[in-house]
Amino acid sequence: MQNEMQIWQLVMEASWLVKGVMGLLLIASVASWVIIFRKRQVLTRAEKEADSFEEKFWSGTDLTALHEAITGAHRVSKGMERIFDAGFSEFLRMRQQGRIGPNAMVEGAQRSMRIALTRETEDLEHHLNFLATVGSTSPYVGLFGTVWGIMTSFQQRATVNQATIALVAPGISEALDATARGLLAAIPAVIAYTRCSNQVERLEVRYDNFKEEFSSILQRQAHLLSEE
Repeated sequence: MQNEMQIWQLVMEASWLVKGVMGLLLIASVASWVIIFRKRQVLTRAEKEADSFEEKFWSGTDLTALHEAITGAHRVSKGMERIFDAGFSEFLRMRQQGRIGPNAMVEGAQRSMRIALTRETEDLEHHLNFLATVGSTSPYVGLFGTVWGIMTSFQQRATVNQATIALVAPGISEALDATARGLLAAIPAVIAYTRCSNQVERLEVRYDNFKEEFSSILQRQAHLLSEE
C-alpha cells in the first residue's frame, strides 16, 4: 500500500507534460489489452470454425447440399466458409450461363476465392497495426517524458547552491516513471502482435491450401460437365 501511495504521489507531482505522456501511455495500454482479448477470441473462433468446416467438407457431403446449408442459414459466412461460398457460387453461376469452357469456369471460381481470401485475411489482421504501433512507439514516448521530466527537475533546482541526491531524486523518479509506463504498454503489445501475426499467417496458409484443393475438385467437375 505504501508503494502504491508513493507511485501515485510521483504521478501527481509530475509536470503537466509528463502527466500527459503518462495518460497517453495508459490509454494506449488499455486499448491494447482490449484488442488483445478480442483478437484472441476472434482467432480462436476462426480456427474452430475452420476445423468444423473441413470436417464437413471432407466427410463426403455433396457440395451443392453443403453450399445450400451455408447460404440457407441466413448468416454471413466467415473464414473457410466464405472462400467456399465465393468459389462455388461463381462456379454455379458460370455453369448456368452455358457455353463456357471448363478452364474459364475454374478460373472464375479461383478469382472469387482469391478475393474472399484477401478479405478474410484483412479481417483477421484488423487492429494488429495498432498493436505494432504501440509496441514500437511507447518506449520512445515514455523516454520523451523521462527526458522532459529530468530536464525540468534540474531547471527547478538550478538556483540551489548544493544539489544533493535527496533533493534531485524525487524529480528523477517522477521522470523515470514515464519510461516504466512506456515499457509496460509496449511489452504486451509486442508479444501479442507477434503471436497474433503468426496465428493469422497459419490461418492464411490453411485457407490458401483449401482454395487450391477446392480448385482441383472444381476442375474435375468442370471437365466432367463438359464431357456430358
